[in-house]
Amino acid sequence: MRIHFIIHESFEAPGAYEDWAKMRGHSVSRSRIYEGERLPESVADIDMLIVMGGPQSPSTTMAECSYFDAEAEKALISKSIAAGKRVLGVCLGAQLVGEAMGARFGHSPEKEIGKYPIALTEYGLSNDRFTHFGKTIDVGHWHNDMPGLTPEAKVIAYSEGCPRQIVEYGDNVYGFQCHLELTPEVVELLIANSTGDLSRADEFKFVQTPEELRRNDYREMNEALFGFLDKWVAGFSAR
Repeated sequence: MRIHFIIHESFEAPGAYEDWAKMRGHSVSRSRIYEGERLPESVADIDMLIVMGGPQSPSTTMAECSYFDAEAEKALISKSIAAGKRVLGVCLGAQLVGEAMGARFGHSPEKEIGKYPIALTEYGLSNDRFTHFGKTIDVGHWHNDMPGLTPEAKVIAYSEGCPRQIVEYGDNVYGFQCHLELTPEVVELLIANSTGDLSRADEFKFVQTPEELRRNDYREMNEALFGFLDKWVAGFSAR
């Protein structure tokens, strides 16, 4: 399988997504837009598009961030969906996926940074791609916003601080507001680039300190992510 990552910042790394791809023998390509790398012009050589997070929002203009072209990314997402590719957005990527499908992103009720539980909806509990998550699972968070919902979208999971943590837009399109890809290495990169938010951790209900972030064990959420990706890939052609 050919997987292409859109990476908005060096500190918003694919983490466990890329670990999974390498372990399963999939080929990986990247558009590191923060380094000026271009988006693919064609989706013919892509089987799965994964759009990562970033400090931008879908409303960020190129005047505000010269290397982030939200409209171009949404066009690529739309092209990928129309071509029947598997598409998954993480955090900012999830919001861009929703926008590409006509659903305006929104602000999350709470800022969330750290490791906190998400709970599966009734639909999520009945979805075989997520049965191994159980009713609740502790996952990573690093966000202020959340993806919009189309009329057909189904919420897989939510948290106390955000009602749209995992959204299924279609059989081959997902938005993950939460960060199951976090590893200790990725967390260190995020800590180094989030000093403002983390210095005010005590002002927020769901924001951990750097010390708490470093003490978290991220392996269970990574394994849950691997399980979802394995099921999604295996079941795609049969659905």
